[in-house]
Amino acid sequence: MSMPRDIERKLIASASQGDRAAAAELLRHHQPSLRAYLHRLSGRQDIAEDICQEAFVRVLANLHRFDDRFRFSTWLFTIAKRLYVNARQKHAPVFNTEALGWRESNSTGPGGNATAGEVAGHVKDALQDALMELGEVQREIVVLFHQLDWPIATIAAHMDMPEGTVKSHLHRSRQKLRKILVEHATHASRVKEVWA
Repeated sequence: MSMPRDIERKLIASASQGDRAAAAELLRHHQPSLRAYLHRLSGRQDIAEDICQEAFVRVLANLHRFDDRFRFSTWLFTIAKRLYVNARQKHAPVFNTEALGWRESNSTGPGGNATAGEVAGHVKDALQDALMELGEVQREIVVLFHQLDWPIATIAAHMDMPEGTVKSHLHRSRQKLRKILVEHATHASRVKEVWA
């Protein structure tokens, strides 16, 4: 749910003048979606957390540079994306969504009892694995559109590409995700658990 523009502008103005409560409110509102976006891009919660924190530090330190003709979220996500790309180039992280899924599940370990939370975790893992098989551009477009509900025009501006190109990437990505989830034995069985 996006924050009304006038409230966001007031919070930004107050935060840029040192109002910690206003800065905390901006953080509280945008942190969940930014963290989810970075987690889907990287496949790792720890990386998402680190980059999310660093993005907020940079944003808060540079609030005086923000141009309020644009959406704050677009500026924030652009900074976070640059930080993610830099971190990826510097550290070349290894993505292990299986371990991540086990660590985040309610299970006591790999042999734990199947629960509703575990089934949901399996579906999340299957989707994350499938997302990681997409190219980076396609993965980002899918996450921005489906998870964060960004309109095509905003995604196009954020990614500096024509709207038609964004639509094409989105269409091809959906087809590829569907094919990956249906054809891959592990993914197919995980997704079937939801309907079992």
